[in-house]
Amino acid sequence: PEDDPRNPATIADNVGDNVGDVAGMGSDLFGSFAESTCAALVIGSSIGVSNGWDAMVFPIVVSAVGIFVCLVCSFIATHIRPVRQESQVEEALKIQLISTTVLMVPSIYYAAEYFLPKSFTIAKTVGQDVLELAPYMATVCVAMGAVGGLIIGLITEYYTSHSYAPVREVAHSCKTGAAT
Repeated sequence: PEDDPRNPATIADNVGDNVGDVAGMGSDLFGSFAESTCAALVIGSSIGVSNGWDAMVFPIVVSAVGIFVCLVCSFIATHIRPVRQESQVEEALKIQLISTTVLMVPSIYYAAEYFLPKSFTIAKTVGQDVLELAPYMATVCVAMGAVGGLIIGLITEYYTSHSYAPVREVAHSCKTGAAT
């Protein structure tokens, strides 16, 4: 059979399947990122003060700031706290997740203050009223997304990592079953 461990091609097949799965997830993440950035560009183009250019470019600024923050935080993993053993990988990933969030929020605040006008308006989707907005409001939106992502990541780690009780309890309960 195809997945029989006695078949030498099984390892190559499993490696190929894994590579395909990882590449697929990466392309899905990039697709989601690109789609949400394009949507933000379209919305931004409708509210800017200089023919929409200032607000339209802000999503690109957020992405650019994110690249620089990731470069700074990757320095932590490569020079300050490098991974030397397999047991340190989980801690290194957690430090990366927390440090990028902590650096991203103030970086976006300064980017919003610099790139966005001091106040701008956007039409409500229902009715004729307009909303008066300020750069700090854009910062709050990005910060909520970053902190929300951090919380989701930490909760997911708690319920899926063998380092914490939920996974250990399930693993322990699987040692014996109704058939034993």
